[in-house]
Amino acid sequence: MDSGVLTMHVLAIDQGTSSTKAMVVDDAGTVLAIAEVSVDVVAGAGGSVEVSPDDLLESVLISGRQAVAAAGVRIEAIGLANQGETILAWDRATGAPRSAGIVWQDRRSVDICDQLGADGFAGRLKAITGLELDPYFIAPKVAWLRPQVGNDPVITTTDTWLLHHLTGAFCTDVATASRSLLLDLDHAAWSDEACAMFRLDPGKLATIVANDHVIGETTAFSHDPTPICGTCVDQQAALFAESCITTGEAKCTYGTGAFLLASTGSKPTRSTNGLVGCVAWKVGGVTTWCLDGQVYTAGSAVTWLQHVGLINSATDIDGLVAAAEPGAETFVPGLAGLAAPFWKPSAKGAFTGLSLATGRAELVAAVIEGLAASVAFLARAAGSDLGSPLTRLRVDGGLTRSTALLQMQADLAQVPIEVYPSPHATAHGVAAFARLGAGVDPFPAWRPAVVVEPSISADEADSRLSRWHAAASATLAL
Repeated sequence: MDSGVLTMHVLAIDQGTSSTKAMVVDDAGTVLAIAEVSVDVVAGAGGSVEVSPDDLLESVLISGRQAVAAAGVRIEAIGLANQGETILAWDRATGAPRSAGIVWQDRRSVDICDQLGADGFAGRLKAITGLELDPYFIAPKVAWLRPQVGNDPVITTTDTWLLHHLTGAFCTDVATASRSLLLDLDHAAWSDEACAMFRLDPGKLATIVANDHVIGETTAFSHDPTPICGTCVDQQAALFAESCITTGEAKCTYGTGAFLLASTGSKPTRSTNGLVGCVAWKVGGVTTWCLDGQVYTAGSAVTWLQHVGLINSATDIDGLVAAAEPGAETFVPGLAGLAAPFWKPSAKGAFTGLSLATGRAELVAAVIEGLAASVAFLARAAGSDLGSPLTRLRVDGGLTRSTALLQMQADLAQVPIEVYPSPHATAHGVAAFARLGAGVDPFPAWRPAVVVEPSISADEADSRLSRWHAAASATLAL
Protein backbone atom coordinates (compact mmCIF):
# COMPACT_ATOMS: atom_id res chain seq x y z
CA MET A 1 0.00 0.00 0.00
CA ASP A 2 1.52 3.35 -0.99
CA SER A 3 1.82 6.59 0.95
CA GLY A 4 -0.73 8.29 -1.30
CA VAL A 5 -3.59 6.69 0.61
CA LEU A 6 -5.64 9.51 2.14
CA THR A 7 -7.67 7.47 4.63
CA MET A 8 -6.66 4.29 6.36
CA HIS A 9 -8.70 2.23 8.78
CA VAL A 10 -6.72 -0.15 10.94
CA LEU A 11 -7.97 -3.12 12.93
CA ALA A 12 -5.81 -3.32 16.05
CA ILE A 13 -6.05 -6.49 18.15
CA ASP A 14 -4.59 -6.67 21.64
CA GLN A 15 -4.55 -10.29 22.77
CA GLY A 16 -3.98 -9.92 26.50
CA THR A 17 -3.91 -12.14 29.56
CA SER A 18 -7.52 -11.83 30.67
CA SER A 19 -9.19 -10.61 27.47
CA THR A 20 -8.74 -9.77 23.83
CA LYS A 21 -9.61 -6.24 22.73
CA ALA A 22 -10.09 -5.31 19.10
CA MET A 23 -10.62 -1.78 17.85
CA VAL A 24 -10.90 0.02 14.53
CA VAL A 25 -9.14 3.38 14.31
CA ASP A 26 -9.00 6.06 11.64
CA ASP A 27 -6.16 8.37 10.54
CA ALA A 28 -6.53 10.60 13.60
CA GLY A 29 -6.35 7.63 15.96
CA THR A 30 -10.06 7.99 16.71
CA VAL A 31 -11.62 4.73 17.84
CA LEU A 32 -14.55 3.95 15.53
CA ALA A 33 -15.48 0.69 17.24
CA ILE A 34 -14.19 -1.57 19.97
CA ALA A 35 -15.02 -5.10 21.05
CA GLU A 36 -13.73 -7.18 23.93
CA VAL A 37 -13.91 -10.92 24.62
CA SER A 38 -12.81 -12.28 27.99
CA VAL A 39 -10.37 -15.15 28.34
CA ASP A 40 -10.40 -17.54 31.30
CA VAL A 41 -7.02 -18.08 32.93
CA VAL A 42 -6.79 -20.97 35.39
CA ALA A 43 -4.26 -20.99 38.22
CA GLY A 44 -3.54 -24.38 39.74
CA ALA A 45 -1.25 -26.29 42.01
CA GLY A 46 2.52 -26.08 41.76
CA GLY A 47 2.50 -22.59 40.25
CA SER A 48 0.61 -23.55 37.09
CA VAL A 49 -1.20 -20.80 35.19
CA GLU A 50 -2.86 -21.97 31.97
CA VAL A 51 -5.23 -20.84 29.26
CA SER A 52 -7.02 -22.67 26.45
CA PRO A 53 -5.37 -21.97 23.06
CA ASP A 54 -8.70 -22.45 21.34
CA ASP A 55 -10.19 -19.75 23.57
CA LEU A 56 -7.35 -17.40 22.63
CA LEU A 57 -7.93 -17.91 18.91
CA GLU A 58 -11.69 -17.64 19.26
CA SER A 59 -11.35 -14.42 21.25
CA VAL A 60 -9.20 -12.90 18.49
CA LEU A 61 -11.60 -13.90 15.73
CA ILE A 62 -14.79 -12.88 17.55
CA SER A 63 -13.52 -9.53 18.87
CA GLY A 64 -11.96 -8.63 15.51
CA ARG A 65 -15.10 -9.46 13.54
CA GLN A 66 -17.32 -7.61 15.99
CA ALA A 67 -15.17 -4.48 15.84
CA VAL A 68 -15.06 -4.49 12.02
CA ALA A 69 -18.82 -5.03 11.79
CA ALA A 70 -19.53 -2.24 14.29
CA ALA A 71 -17.19 0.21 12.53
CA GLY A 72 -18.85 -0.37 9.16
CA VAL A 73 -15.73 0.61 7.20
CA ARG A 74 -13.25 -1.22 5.00
CA ILE A 75 -10.12 -2.30 6.85
CA GLU A 76 -6.84 -1.63 5.04
CA ALA A 77 -4.37 -2.97 7.62
CA ILE A 78 -4.25 -5.14 10.75
CA GLY A 79 -2.02 -5.00 13.80
CA LEU A 80 -1.70 -7.79 16.37
CA ALA A 81 -0.26 -7.38 19.87
CA ASN A 82 0.46 -10.35 22.10
CA GLN A 83 0.92 -11.00 25.80
CA GLY A 84 4.59 -11.79 25.44
CA GLU A 85 5.85 -14.73 27.44
CA THR A 86 2.88 -17.11 27.08
CA ILE A 87 3.68 -20.26 25.09
CA LEU A 88 2.06 -23.41 23.71
CA ALA A 89 2.95 -26.55 21.80
CA TRP A 90 1.27 -27.09 18.43
CA ASP A 91 1.35 -29.15 15.27
CA ARG A 92 3.20 -27.25 12.55
CA ALA A 93 1.34 -29.13 9.78
CA THR A 94 -2.21 -28.65 11.06
CA GLY A 95 -1.95 -25.76 13.51
CA ALA A 96 -3.71 -27.86 16.17
CA PRO A 97 -2.62 -27.15 19.76
CA ARG A 98 -0.81 -29.92 21.58
CA SER A 99 -0.76 -28.33 25.02
CA ALA A 100 -2.52 -25.75 27.08
CA GLY A 101 -1.24 -22.21 26.84
CA ILE A 102 1.41 -21.79 29.55
CA VAL A 103 0.82 -18.23 30.76
CA TRP A 104 3.63 -15.79 31.57
CA GLN A 105 2.75 -16.03 35.28
CA ASP A 106 3.37 -19.82 35.34
CA ARG A 107 6.09 -20.83 37.80
CA ARG A 108 6.60 -24.54 37.03
CA SER A 109 9.99 -23.91 35.42
CA VAL A 110 11.55 -22.65 38.67
CA ASP A 111 13.64 -25.83 39.03
CA ILE A 112 15.04 -25.40 35.51
CA CYS A 113 16.10 -21.85 36.34
CA ASP A 114 17.58 -22.96 39.66
CA GLN A 115 19.63 -25.68 37.96
CA LEU A 116 20.92 -23.35 35.24
CA GLY A 117 21.81 -20.84 37.93
CA ALA A 118 23.63 -23.51 39.93
CA ASP A 119 25.52 -24.47 36.78
CA GLY A 120 26.74 -20.89 36.47
CA PHE A 121 24.75 -19.85 33.39
CA ALA A 122 22.75 -16.91 34.82
CA GLY A 123 25.45 -14.28 34.35
CA ARG A 124 26.29 -15.37 30.83
CA LEU A 125 22.61 -15.44 29.85
CA LYS A 126 22.17 -11.90 31.11
CA ALA A 127 25.26 -10.77 29.20
CA ILE A 128 23.88 -12.27 25.98
CA THR A 129 20.18 -11.51 26.29
CA GLY A 130 19.88 -8.67 28.82
CA LEU A 131 17.39 -10.73 30.83
CA GLU A 132 17.39 -12.30 34.27
CA LEU A 133 17.15 -16.09 34.53
CA ASP A 134 13.54 -16.34 35.67
CA PRO A 135 10.45 -18.50 34.90
CA TYR A 136 8.71 -15.34 33.67
CA PHE A 137 10.61 -15.48 30.41
CA ILE A 138 10.00 -17.80 27.49
CA ALA A 139 12.89 -20.28 27.30
CA PRO A 140 12.48 -21.87 30.77
CA LYS A 141 8.83 -22.56 29.99
CA VAL A 142 9.77 -24.11 26.65
CA ALA A 143 12.38 -26.31 28.34
CA TRP A 144 9.82 -27.37 30.95
CA LEU A 145 7.08 -28.10 28.39
CA ARG A 146 9.21 -30.06 25.89
CA PRO A 147 9.33 -33.31 27.90
CA GLN A 148 5.57 -33.09 28.44
CA VAL A 149 4.72 -33.04 24.72
CA GLY A 150 7.58 -34.92 23.06
CA ASN A 151 9.78 -33.83 20.18
CA ASP A 152 7.22 -33.53 17.37
CA PRO A 153 5.22 -30.35 18.14
CA VAL A 154 6.74 -26.92 17.82
CA ILE A 155 6.67 -24.76 20.94
CA THR A 156 6.27 -21.04 20.37
CA THR A 157 4.81 -17.92 21.85
CA THR A 158 1.13 -17.38 21.17
CA ASP A 159 1.71 -14.69 18.55
CA THR A 160 3.46 -17.17 16.25
CA TRP A 161 0.57 -19.62 16.56
CA LEU A 162 -2.08 -16.95 15.98
CA LEU A 163 -0.23 -15.52 12.97
CA HIS A 164 0.09 -19.03 11.55
CA HIS A 165 -3.67 -19.51 11.78
CA LEU A 166 -4.33 -16.11 10.21
CA THR A 167 -1.70 -16.06 7.45
CA GLY A 168 0.24 -19.33 7.41
CA ALA A 169 3.44 -17.56 8.50
CA PHE A 170 5.90 -18.91 11.09
CA CYS A 171 7.38 -15.81 12.68
CA THR A 172 7.59 -13.59 15.74
CA ASP A 173 8.47 -9.93 16.07
CA VAL A 174 11.84 -8.88 17.41
CA ALA A 175 10.41 -7.27 20.56
CA THR A 176 8.62 -10.49 21.53
CA ALA A 177 11.76 -12.51 20.72
CA SER A 178 13.71 -10.30 23.10
CA ARG A 179 11.56 -11.68 25.96
CA SER A 180 12.84 -15.22 25.35
CA LEU A 181 16.27 -15.54 27.04
CA LEU A 182 17.35 -16.77 23.58
CA LEU A 183 17.99 -13.50 21.72
CA ASP A 184 21.38 -11.86 21.26
CA LEU A 185 20.36 -8.40 22.48
CA ASP A 186 23.08 -6.54 20.59
CA HIS A 187 22.37 -8.13 17.22
CA ALA A 188 18.62 -8.84 17.62
CA ALA A 189 19.08 -12.41 16.38
CA TRP A 190 18.75 -15.86 17.95
CA SER A 191 21.83 -16.75 19.99
CA ASP A 192 23.29 -20.21 19.37
CA GLU A 193 24.96 -20.09 22.77
CA ALA A 194 21.80 -19.19 24.70
CA CYS A 195 19.79 -21.81 22.80
CA ALA A 196 22.37 -24.46 23.68
CA MET A 197 21.99 -23.70 27.39
CA PHE A 198 18.30 -24.62 27.11
CA ARG A 199 18.99 -27.49 24.68
CA LEU A 200 17.01 -25.81 21.93
CA ASP A 201 17.75 -25.78 18.21
CA PRO A 202 17.79 -22.18 16.91
CA GLY A 203 17.05 -23.49 13.42
CA LYS A 204 13.62 -24.61 14.61
CA LEU A 205 12.65 -21.28 16.16
CA ALA A 206 10.27 -18.84 14.47
CA THR A 207 11.68 -16.33 12.01
CA ILE A 208 12.32 -12.95 13.63
CA VAL A 209 10.72 -10.00 11.81
CA ALA A 210 10.53 -6.23 12.32
CA ASN A 211 7.49 -4.66 13.93
CA ASP A 212 6.42 -3.05 10.67
CA HIS A 213 6.91 -6.23 8.61
CA VAL A 214 4.11 -7.37 6.29
CA ILE A 215 3.39 -10.84 7.67
CA GLY A 216 0.77 -11.84 5.11
CA GLU A 217 -2.88 -11.42 4.27
CA THR A 218 -5.96 -12.79 6.00
CA THR A 219 -9.69 -12.97 5.32
CA ALA A 220 -10.47 -13.83 8.94
CA PHE A 221 -12.14 -10.47 9.65
CA SER A 222 -13.66 -9.46 6.31
CA HIS A 223 -14.16 -10.83 2.80
CA ASP A 224 -11.32 -8.69 1.46
CA PRO A 225 -7.77 -10.02 1.97
CA THR A 226 -6.15 -7.64 4.44
CA PRO A 227 -2.45 -7.46 5.35
CA ILE A 228 -1.24 -8.02 8.90
CA CYS A 229 1.59 -5.51 8.84
CA GLY A 230 2.15 -4.58 12.48
CA THR A 231 3.02 -6.97 15.33
CA CYS A 232 4.49 -6.44 18.79
CA VAL A 233 4.57 -7.64 22.36
CA ASP A 234 2.05 -5.67 24.39
CA GLN A 235 4.28 -3.52 26.62
CA GLN A 236 6.56 -2.32 23.85
CA ALA A 237 3.50 -1.47 21.76
CA ALA A 238 2.25 0.72 24.62
CA LEU A 239 5.69 2.35 24.91
CA PHE A 240 5.47 3.29 21.22
CA ALA A 241 1.91 4.60 21.57
CA GLU A 242 2.95 6.83 24.46
CA SER A 243 5.74 8.39 22.37
CA CYS A 244 8.56 7.17 24.61
CA ILE A 245 11.02 7.31 21.76
CA THR A 246 14.03 9.16 23.13
CA THR A 247 16.36 7.94 25.86
CA GLY A 248 14.86 8.40 29.32
CA GLU A 249 11.19 8.60 28.31
CA ALA A 250 9.24 6.03 30.35
CA LYS A 251 5.76 4.60 30.77
CA CYS A 252 4.03 2.18 33.12
CA THR A 253 1.06 0.03 32.15
CA TYR A 254 -1.20 -1.15 34.97
CA GLY A 255 -2.83 -4.31 33.68
CA THR A 256 -2.81 -7.80 35.15
CA GLY A 257 0.69 -6.83 36.23
CA ALA A 258 2.42 -3.47 36.17
CA PHE A 259 5.16 -2.94 33.60
CA LEU A 260 7.53 0.01 33.54
CA LEU A 261 9.57 0.49 30.37
CA ALA A 262 12.10 3.24 29.67
CA SER A 263 13.58 3.88 26.26
CA THR A 264 17.35 3.66 25.86
CA GLY A 265 17.18 4.79 22.24
CA SER A 266 19.77 3.27 19.90
CA LYS A 267 21.72 1.71 22.77
CA PRO A 268 21.10 -1.82 24.11
CA THR A 269 21.54 -1.67 27.89
CA ARG A 270 22.23 -4.33 30.51
CA SER A 271 20.79 -3.19 33.81
CA THR A 272 22.92 -3.14 36.94
CA ASN A 273 19.89 -2.32 39.11
CA GLY A 274 17.63 -5.35 38.67
CA LEU A 275 15.81 -4.39 35.46
CA VAL A 276 16.14 -6.18 32.13
CA GLY A 277 17.22 -4.92 28.71
CA CYS A 278 15.04 -5.62 25.69
CA VAL A 279 14.38 -4.60 22.12
CA ALA A 280 11.66 -1.96 22.10
CA TRP A 281 10.93 -2.19 18.37
CA LYS A 282 12.44 -2.27 14.92
CA VAL A 283 10.80 -0.02 12.32
CA GLY A 284 12.13 1.33 9.07
CA GLY A 285 15.14 -0.92 9.51
CA VAL A 286 16.20 0.87 12.73
CA THR A 287 16.23 -0.85 16.12
CA THR A 288 15.34 0.89 19.40
CA TRP A 289 16.02 -0.67 22.81
CA CYS A 290 14.50 -0.24 26.28
CA LEU A 291 14.80 -1.16 29.95
CA ASP A 292 11.94 -3.08 31.53
CA GLY A 293 10.77 -3.71 35.07
CA GLN A 294 7.81 -5.80 36.15
CA VAL A 295 5.38 -6.16 39.04
CA TYR A 296 3.65 -9.50 38.53
CA THR A 297 0.43 -8.61 40.34
CA ALA A 298 -1.31 -5.25 39.85
CA GLY A 299 -4.80 -5.68 38.41
CA SER A 300 -4.64 -9.28 39.62
CA ALA A 301 -4.01 -7.97 43.15
CA VAL A 302 -7.18 -5.91 42.87
CA THR A 303 -9.01 -9.01 41.65
CA TRP A 304 -7.67 -10.81 44.71
CA LEU A 305 -9.10 -8.06 46.91
CA GLN A 306 -12.47 -8.84 45.37
CA HIS A 307 -12.07 -12.59 45.86
CA VAL A 308 -11.34 -12.20 49.57
CA GLY A 309 -14.23 -9.77 50.03
CA LEU A 310 -12.35 -6.57 50.83
CA ILE A 311 -13.90 -4.76 47.85
CA ASN A 312 -16.88 -5.45 45.64
CA SER A 313 -15.29 -3.89 42.56
CA ALA A 314 -12.36 -1.69 41.59
CA THR A 315 -14.61 1.35 41.90
CA ASP A 316 -14.53 0.89 45.69
CA ILE A 317 -10.81 1.62 45.89
CA ASP A 318 -10.73 5.41 45.95
CA GLY A 319 -13.40 5.76 48.63
CA LEU A 320 -11.72 3.24 50.91
CA VAL A 321 -8.28 4.80 50.46
CA ALA A 322 -9.72 8.20 51.33
CA ALA A 323 -11.29 6.73 54.47
CA ALA A 324 -8.13 4.94 55.65
CA GLU A 325 -6.39 6.24 58.76
CA PRO A 326 -2.64 6.81 58.36
CA GLY A 327 -0.76 3.88 59.84
CA ALA A 328 2.12 1.45 59.45
CA GLU A 329 0.29 -1.03 57.21
CA THR A 330 2.38 -2.21 54.26
CA PHE A 331 1.62 -4.65 51.47
CA VAL A 332 4.15 -6.57 49.36
CA PRO A 333 2.47 -7.63 46.08
CA GLY A 334 4.24 -10.99 45.80
CA LEU A 335 1.08 -12.97 45.12
CA ALA A 336 2.76 -14.54 42.06
CA GLY A 337 6.35 -14.03 43.19
CA LEU A 338 8.47 -10.89 42.95
CA ALA A 339 9.99 -9.71 39.70
CA ALA A 340 12.31 -6.71 39.26
CA PRO A 341 14.43 -5.80 41.08
CA PHE A 342 14.23 -8.83 43.41
CA TRP A 343 13.75 -11.72 40.95
CA LYS A 344 12.39 -14.13 43.53
CA PRO A 345 9.72 -16.24 41.77
CA SER A 346 8.96 -18.16 44.97
CA ALA A 347 8.41 -15.03 47.09
CA LYS A 348 5.02 -14.58 48.72
CA GLY A 349 2.74 -11.62 49.26
CA ALA A 350 2.54 -10.14 52.72
CA PHE A 351 0.85 -7.54 54.90
CA THR A 352 3.01 -6.04 57.64
CA GLY A 353 2.46 -3.39 60.31
CA LEU A 354 -1.05 -4.58 61.21
CA SER A 355 -2.70 -3.66 64.51
CA LEU A 356 -6.10 -3.93 66.14
CA ALA A 357 -6.88 -0.58 64.53
CA THR A 358 -6.32 -1.98 61.04
CA GLY A 359 -9.57 -2.29 59.09
CA ARG A 360 -10.79 -2.91 55.59
CA ALA A 361 -9.91 0.60 54.39
CA GLU A 362 -6.36 0.40 55.72
CA LEU A 363 -5.77 -2.99 54.04
CA VAL A 364 -6.99 -1.72 50.68
CA ALA A 365 -4.90 1.45 51.02
CA ALA A 366 -1.85 -0.69 51.81
CA VAL A 367 -2.37 -2.74 48.66
CA ILE A 368 -2.60 0.36 46.45
CA GLU A 369 0.44 1.92 48.11
CA GLY A 370 2.32 -1.37 47.72
CA LEU A 371 1.69 -1.32 43.96
CA ALA A 372 2.78 2.32 43.71
CA ALA A 373 5.89 1.66 45.79
CA SER A 374 6.86 -1.29 43.59
CA VAL A 375 6.66 0.88 40.49
CA ALA A 376 8.50 3.75 42.21
CA PHE A 377 11.43 1.41 42.88
CA LEU A 378 11.43 0.40 39.21
CA ALA A 379 11.49 4.07 38.22
CA ARG A 380 14.47 4.68 40.51
CA ALA A 381 16.27 1.66 39.06
CA ALA A 382 15.67 2.94 35.53
CA GLY A 383 17.06 6.34 36.47
CA SER A 384 20.16 4.74 37.95
CA ASP A 385 20.76 2.67 34.81
CA LEU A 386 20.19 5.70 32.58
CA GLY A 387 22.50 7.92 34.61
CA SER A 388 19.82 10.48 35.53
CA PRO A 389 16.42 10.29 37.25
CA LEU A 390 13.22 10.04 35.26
CA THR A 391 11.57 13.44 34.91
CA ARG A 392 8.04 12.14 34.26
CA LEU A 393 6.17 8.88 33.93
CA ARG A 394 3.44 8.23 31.39
CA VAL A 395 0.83 5.69 32.45
CA ASP A 396 -2.00 3.66 30.97
CA GLY A 397 -4.20 0.70 31.79
CA GLY A 398 -7.39 0.06 33.70
CA LEU A 399 -6.07 0.98 37.15
CA THR A 400 -5.30 4.52 35.99
CA ARG A 401 -9.01 5.15 36.60
CA SER A 402 -8.08 5.22 40.31
CA THR A 403 -7.17 8.72 41.39
CA ALA A 404 -5.79 7.26 44.62
CA LEU A 405 -3.29 5.12 42.73
CA LEU A 406 -2.26 8.01 40.48
CA GLN A 407 -1.61 10.30 43.47
CA MET A 408 0.30 7.64 45.38
CA GLN A 409 2.36 6.96 42.26
CA ALA A 410 3.25 10.61 41.80
CA ASP A 411 4.05 10.94 45.49
CA LEU A 412 6.32 7.90 45.77
CA ALA A 413 8.02 8.27 42.39
CA GLN A 414 8.39 12.04 42.91
CA VAL A 415 7.65 12.78 39.26
CA PRO A 416 4.59 14.07 37.39
CA ILE A 417 2.31 11.29 36.19
CA GLU A 418 0.91 11.79 32.66
CA VAL A 419 -2.17 9.70 31.94
CA TYR A 420 -2.49 8.43 28.38
CA PRO A 421 -5.88 9.58 27.00
CA SER A 422 -7.02 6.04 26.12
CA PRO A 423 -7.12 2.87 28.23
CA HIS A 424 -6.01 0.99 25.13
CA ALA A 425 -2.41 2.11 24.62
CA THR A 426 -1.25 -1.32 23.45
CA ALA A 427 -3.85 -1.41 20.68
CA HIS A 428 -2.99 2.15 19.62
CA GLY A 429 0.69 1.20 19.51
CA VAL A 430 0.23 -1.86 17.34
CA ALA A 431 -2.12 0.13 15.09
CA ALA A 432 0.71 2.64 14.61
CA PHE A 433 3.08 -0.19 13.67
CA ALA A 434 0.50 -1.46 11.16
CA ARG A 435 0.26 2.01 9.61
CA LEU A 436 4.03 2.10 9.23
CA GLY A 437 3.97 -1.37 7.71
CA ALA A 438 1.34 -0.18 5.24
CA GLY A 439 3.52 2.76 4.22
CA VAL A 440 1.82 5.64 6.02
CA ASP A 441 2.75 7.75 9.04
CA PRO A 442 1.66 6.84 12.57
CA PHE A 443 -0.91 8.90 14.44
CA PRO A 444 -0.76 12.61 15.39
CA ALA A 445 0.73 13.71 18.72
CA TRP A 446 -1.39 13.21 21.84
CA ARG A 447 -1.94 15.17 25.06
CA PRO A 448 -2.25 13.68 28.55
CA ALA A 449 -5.78 13.32 29.83
CA VAL A 450 -4.57 14.17 33.34
CA VAL A 451 -1.26 15.23 34.87
CA VAL A 452 -0.83 14.39 38.57
CA GLU A 453 1.92 16.17 40.49
CA PRO A 454 3.58 14.90 43.71
CA SER A 455 1.91 16.18 46.88
CA ILE A 456 4.47 15.07 49.47
CA SER A 457 8.12 15.92 50.04
CA ALA A 458 11.01 13.84 48.77
CA ASP A 459 11.96 13.05 52.38
CA GLU A 460 8.51 11.65 53.13
CA ALA A 461 8.57 9.62 49.92
CA ASP A 462 11.97 8.20 50.90
CA SER A 463 10.66 7.25 54.34
CA ARG A 464 7.62 5.44 52.93
CA LEU A 465 9.67 3.67 50.29
CA SER A 466 12.25 2.57 52.87
CA ARG A 467 9.50 1.05 55.00
CA TRP A 468 8.09 -0.77 51.97
CA HIS A 469 11.50 -2.02 50.83
CA ALA A 470 12.24 -3.40 54.29
CA ALA A 471 8.95 -5.32 54.22
CA ALA A 472 9.62 -6.62 50.72
CA SER A 473 13.14 -7.74 51.65
CA ALA A 474 11.80 -9.56 54.69
CA THR A 475 9.44 -11.63 52.54
CA LEU A 476 12.26 -13.00 50.36
CA ALA A 477 13.13 -15.64 52.96
CA LEU A 478 9.53 -16.82 53.44
